Amino acid sequence: MYVFWGSTYLAISITVEHIPPAVMCALRFLVAGPLMLVFCRLSGRNIKFGFADQLKLALVGVLLLVGGNTTLAWAEQYVPSGLAALIIAITPIWFLIINSLFFRNQRVSQRGLVGIAIGIVGMVILLWPQLMASGKLGHAQLMASLSLLLSSFTWSLGSALSKKWDHGGDPFVGTGWQMTWAGVGNLLLAWATGEYPHTLWTVRGLAAVAYLIVFGSWVGYTAYIYILKHAPPDKASTYAYINPVIAVFLGWLILKEPVDRYILAGSVVIIFSVVMVTGAKTKSLVGARAQNVEVESAGD
Repeated sequence: MYVFWGSTYLAISITVEHIPPAVMCALRFLVAGPLMLVFCRLSGRNIKFGFADQLKLALVGVLLLVGGNTTLAWAEQYVPSGLAALIIAITPIWFLIINSLFFRNQRVSQRGLVGIAIGIVGMVILLWPQLMASGKLGHAQLMASLSLLLSSFTWSLGSALSKKWDHGGDPFVGTGWQMTWAGVGNLLLAWATGEYPHTLWTVRGLAAVAYLIVFGSWVGYTAYIYILKHAPPDKASTYAYINPVIAVFLGWLILKEPVDRYILAGSVVIIFSVVMVTGAKTKSLVGARAQNVEVESAGD
């Protein structure tokens, strides 16, 4: 997951040169998802889920792979792949905020709060050239960069819900259904936004999509869902340390993307904030409430 997901930013950047984001993601997930389900069925796994579980799998798939992945692909039409990976690196911060504020099952420690504050500073440094830029191109890059904050949020929310709504079934089957539903969602999105007439099926683009299917979806995404099932979401998000480094290096090496002082300084600050956040101790509020109930019962 660490290695291959770092390279998917480059593959996405190559793909969207000719294949629009929603079309690319529809193709990617409508191939990866159903084929994974076929593999699971042939290997003797039960691929049937009830309506309620299918609804949850569809919502998680849309949050992760439409809200998260398709938004990333759209943004990479305007921003370098390395910069996109660095912005997405704040995902563990969203994990901490979602778990503490939305699900209210954790209390953020002082170290976690400091890490969040440092992450905001790092994001300002990273986006400073776009914030100061004028003209249509500068505004488009700024909007694309800001959309990546939404992308990382929907990814974090989908990950947290995936953990909360553990269906108890085979994680590979669940992954197959999530990708399938995401493919359907992207198919509808591509139709609604009129992307199909603008699609050019080039060998370069299709080769990048094939790489995304095999290494991004079957290897990377399946590994991620498996890890979510067996580890806390904030620990599963530690891929955010490694992916930006790989993405920036590959973008510089292959696509000749610039690496200026803002990217270097911002990346150091953001990765440091991610280390602070993922290493921060959180107190379970659920456990604390249960302890209080026990104390009160003993007093009675």
